[in-house]
Amino acid sequence: QVQLVESGGGLVQAGGSLRLSCAASGRTFSRYVMAWFRQAPGKAREFVAAISRSGGSTYYGDSVKGRFTISRDNAKNTVYLQMNSLKPEDTAVYYCAADLYAVLTTTASSDYDYWGQGTQVTVSS
Repeated sequence: QVQLVESGGGLVQAGGSLRLSCAASGRTFSRYVMAWFRQAPGKAREFVAAISRSGGSTYYGDSVKGRFTISRDNAKNTVYLQMNSLKPEDTAVYYCAADLYAVLTTTASSDYDYWGQGTQVTVSS
């Protein structure tokens, strides 16, 4: 099992940047595909980005491509989401997710077994 704790959310103006972090427990972090999802009020959970076990491959949702960057540091058991050029429509609770067997290009939240508690990101116009 792995436990995930997100941090780094907050309030930012449109056009600004934020960096989210997700710290994982355990000594097997490098075995997990890691991803970020988000959920806005009244909307379904949306795939944001995923990263392979080694960090060598990444995959992004269309709405964030070119603006967000996912990365990981396996020595620190941490995955990051650098968010640039933020828009009001990026406002949501952002969740970190992990799974041993997820395909990198899956966008289904049901394919991920482990979740953090979420961190709020609010982008003002």
